[in-house]
Amino acid sequence: MSTFEKLPRHVAIIMDGNGRWAKKHKLKVAMGHRQGTEALRSIIRESSDLGIEALSLYAFSTENWKREAQEVEALMGLILEFFASEIDELDEKNVCIRILGDKDGLPQRQRDVLYDAEERTGQNTGLKLNIAINYGGRAEIVRASQALAKKALAGEIKPEEIDEAMLARELYTKDLPDVDLLIRTSGEMRLSNFLLYQCAYAEFLFPEVLWPDFDLAAYHEALHAFGNRERRFGGR
Repeated sequence: MSTFEKLPRHVAIIMDGNGRWAKKHKLKVAMGHRQGTEALRSIIRESSDLGIEALSLYAFSTENWKREAQEVEALMGLILEFFASEIDELDEKNVCIRILGDKDGLPQRQRDVLYDAEERTGQNTGLKLNIAINYGGRAEIVRASQALAKKALAGEIKPEEIDEAMLARELYTKDLPDVDLLIRTSGEMRLSNFLLYQCAYAEFLFPEVLWPDFDLAAYHEALHAFGNRERRFGGR
């Protein structure tokens, strides 16, 4: 196992490039997503083994519903397959699963699987595995703002008492550190509405490799690159 001088507490990954990988190999897009799931397994295991506190993965955004029905159906199927094949090992490795996003907007079978995964692993104390499904960063901030507005209307808090910490407690990632390192594969350089609030001081890396080819060597390279960054959080 590689040794690292400094590791991020919270890694976020935008797993981009499945479709381009499939096209490159003259396969259907669904096969690209399936191969991407294979890559995901090793990254989760390694994050757990390294003692990284939190790993957040962008699996399905609120905008992804606009894709072709066949691709959406394949992605929904992969959600079921992933948890059916991985939940036992994840639970055994003390991984705590949290779903970021609107679970109630998903089909019933997927919804049930996600709620079950959260309930089964909720007391685990190892890696915090956050999977963003039917997620949008702006919607998350609106949701948190509405929750605070309701508390203010009920007289539970005063508007002037609202601060960053109070808002953070209403986010899906409450009780977790902000993102230290965000990785987006395939060379695209944008956040795509992912963890907008939590990435305020994250270090960004945009490796050219397509997600299905993002192996442990590529992950280690990203972690070493993070270790070489000087983080000042607005200071000098």
